[in-house]
Amino acid sequence: MSKEEMKDIGNLLKQRRKEMNLSLKEAENATSIRISYLQSIEDGDGTNLISPIYAQGFIKQYASFLGLDGERLIRENPEAFNRPDAQEFAYGIGTLEGRGNPGAGVKWFPNAIWVITIVLVLVVAWYFARYLHVI
Repeated sequence: MSKEEMKDIGNLLKQRRKEMNLSLKEAENATSIRISYLQSIEDGDGTNLISPIYAQGFIKQYASFLGLDGERLIRENPEAFNRPDAQEFAYGIGTLEGRGNPGAGVKWFPNAIWVITIVLVLVVAWYFARYLHVI
């Protein structure tokens, strides 16, 4: 994300918030955007935001709350939301592997119990019907 344009957007939002005499906590409560993200937006630091798409959504919502046109802000500053060249996912995305499940090999067992139970009920019902001379 372009730091210059993000800083301009952040300064505009911060200035507007201060004009309205609102704290970041009040903005957080009104928009349901975490205070850390609001602070990052106002500081022009897009690297702390989840992704450029989230940044756009947060800025639209925050600008709307402040009485500004968020759509226009995003439309006039497209470079602010370019994806950075490299993103690091150090928490395991892409390295998913199958985990061992101790019960994974016996998925047939509960079904076998049901089949045996149904067969036993049918056999008992047949013998009971023969005993009562119904059949």
